Amino acid sequence: MASSLTAVISIGLILLLAPAFASPSLKPECDTSSSFTPSTAFTSTVKSTLNEINKLITVLSPFASTFGGGNLRLTSAVSDCLDLLDLSSDQLSLTLSPSGGTGDRRTDLRSWLSAALGNQDTCHESLSGTNGIVNSLISPGLNTISSLVASSLREISSTSGSKNTSRRLLLRSKTTGFPDWVRAGDRKLLQTSTPKADVIVAQDGSGNYKTVSEAVAAAPAESEKRYVIYIKKGLYKENVEIKKKKWNLMMIGDGMGLTVISGNRNFVDGWTTFRTATFAVSGKGFIARDITFENTAGPQKHQAVALRSDSDLSVYYRCSMEGFQDTLYAHSLRQFFRECRVSGTVDFIFGDAAAVFQYCQILPRPALPDQKNSITAQGRKDQYQNTGFSLQFCNVSAGAGLTNQTATYLGRPWKQYSRTVIMQSYLGSLIRPEGWLPWQGDFALDTLYYAEYMNYGPGAGLTNRVKWPGYHVLSDPKQAAQFTVAQFIEGNLWLPSTGVKYTAGLTE
Repeated sequence: MASSLTAVISIGLILLLAPAFASPSLKPECDTSSSFTPSTAFTSTVKSTLNEINKLITVLSPFASTFGGGNLRLTSAVSDCLDLLDLSSDQLSLTLSPSGGTGDRRTDLRSWLSAALGNQDTCHESLSGTNGIVNSLISPGLNTISSLVASSLREISSTSGSKNTSRRLLLRSKTTGFPDWVRAGDRKLLQTSTPKADVIVAQDGSGNYKTVSEAVAAAPAESEKRYVIYIKKGLYKENVEIKKKKWNLMMIGDGMGLTVISGNRNFVDGWTTFRTATFAVSGKGFIARDITFENTAGPQKHQAVALRSDSDLSVYYRCSMEGFQDTLYAHSLRQFFRECRVSGTVDFIFGDAAAVFQYCQILPRPALPDQKNSITAQGRKDQYQNTGFSLQFCNVSAGAGLTNQTATYLGRPWKQYSRTVIMQSYLGSLIRPEGWLPWQGDFALDTLYYAEYMNYGPGAGLTNRVKWPGYHVLSDPKQAAQFTVAQFIEGNLWLPSTGVKYTAGLTE
């Protein structure tokens, strides 16, 4: 085993220490149409990045079986990195394809590149504190990939004429209560009380399957049609993972607290944060309605994810995500949450997705004695990423048992360009007067983008808010509109097809 390990390391070092691909000079273009075509330099950079990813997967793959030996965190970390590199490969491949996405070509490219950029960071995080050989072997390759993706993202963002918070205004607005990318058939499925399901999951044997995982495994791969799984009420103790090739799945339960998918994986017991998720979904176009996703590990187990989503153009409607630290991992791509309930303690809505929350209940709960509650920890690492969290028409109130002894904040900057906007929401008295919490020292206080707009309630006072350069009190509706469904996640292009209710702008 020692000789084979030495060979693997040698090959890996040869590959990773090879001269890095030099990014070409990028010339911005001015095409603003949906048929936007990237430059030849962009295509060349993406192809080179895909080659680097394939090299790194070749180097890392042997460790999936060579290492481990009872080391759960290392095994999990290697699996995380292989999955994340695979996702990056898919997302970059989409940028070379003439079809796919919402139809707004430049926006789709930015979304896919933003996701591909964040994946390598997640791999780094999973590997931190594990075997030094693996970490040192693949870190140079991860950094090379990130650099190349950042170069491609910079070109696309430059051609759109924006690198910060400005987004193109989508002029179309629907009055149906659903964004444009929600198809008529999906609207009916979300609205009807008796949806027609392809299969039924029931613990008592009255359905097609007894577990959610069995139903997912039997679902078609790469389906362009909606595939509906109805999950009857019950407590399903299982960890469910919907892989990237399971497209357009819809899961419908009997209601929050009635259909419950429950797990207890956690960081203290040896899992990586990424792998603690009770329910994880990567397949695009996922929809969930009337389901509770929970992680019951408790605050003493630290990171313990209830729901992790990498699903592009995904919707969560009348769902509950219940946990403590790191409850909802909105990891990447475009996501929409409507009339959901999210409870937790430290950083309990986190990740690097472009996510909008409307009419959601945000319920901080008691943390450990030495902890402070932070509702959000958004992970935008690059100024050109189109990611961030927007909470609109939400209700931020104390969860069961929470007292003022646990200091509670709207968020803190997990990464350099962390971006979160709270608008038109009720903020209860649990929110500290300063509103926002530093991560460490003055990290990211100049580069983050945190903003509030027309909030109300006892915790919405602005007099004693933080004075950071990156914090903003918005008064201009045009500025606030940049973080609405229509502009921030291009919801008018894809939400109508899902059938979920939504508000496109600042008003109903």
